[in-house]
Amino acid sequence: MTINCRGTLLSLDTPKVMGILNLTPDSFFDGGKYTGANTLKQVEQMLADGADIIDIGGMSSRPGAAIISADEELQRILPQVQAIAKEFPQAVISIDTIHAKTADETLQAGAHIINDIAAGRYDAQMLATVARHRAPYIIMHMQGMPADMQRDPQYANVLTEVVEFMRERVAACTVAGIIDVIIDPGYGFGKTVQHNYTLLRNQRNFDVFNLPILAGVSRKSMVCKVLGVNPDKALNGTTAVNTLALLNGANLLRVHDVKEAVEAVKIVAAYKA
Repeated sequence: MTINCRGTLLSLDTPKVMGILNLTPDSFFDGGKYTGANTLKQVEQMLADGADIIDIGGMSSRPGAAIISADEELQRILPQVQAIAKEFPQAVISIDTIHAKTADETLQAGAHIINDIAAGRYDAQMLATVARHRAPYIIMHMQGMPADMQRDPQYANVLTEVVEFMRERVAACTVAGIIDVIIDPGYGFGKTVQHNYTLLRNQRNFDVFNLPILAGVSRKSMVCKVLGVNPDKALNGTTAVNTLALLNGANLLRVHDVKEAVEAVKIVAAYKA
């Protein structure tokens, strides 16, 4: 459960926290919030709160969102990646992208990890690009694409289908020469609330791959719909679901609220001790 981040070995045996930095005008929770110097202040705060990884995204993947070009994505994030790598050289930077061009240029600029919601299915050059850089690669399950994924998600058996998807994508990554792969079940991506909680209850089934598991539930509909709240009121529910994810084997939490997630990791560690 150790990944190689440009020569720095990051152990995921103890769960780690990935702070979300959305450099988008239209993300479901914090769209348009971070620009310019404000971005560096947010990174500084997340690192101070205990973030192990900063996950930078330039394209919203909220339900209904359209795909933007790699050039537009790079215009949004490349200068910020360069600034963050310079200002915080100790920071491990992840790039949330489906575009191989974005992955290539940001990895050259100092990023460490690629987080791909399409698991290499959108851009045929993605797997080869990640392998060439020897970067850790997060592969996520998604039924459809953001524009249509939540219209009417259907599964004969959501757990079986997601596990089989991961089996195929892990094999593709191995063939491509990618060394460090992290699995993300894709909570909220082409799934109903029931689908999400079925996967969460059975998250240990992904242990069959002997790979780290990422859980990204922060302020999503699986929290908001159960509690009847908007994302801005979903922090407490998110912490509860993050705790369940940790108890069910998550090695990495992707979150908007770093401090609370770090506390959840500490509480679960004390519980298990």
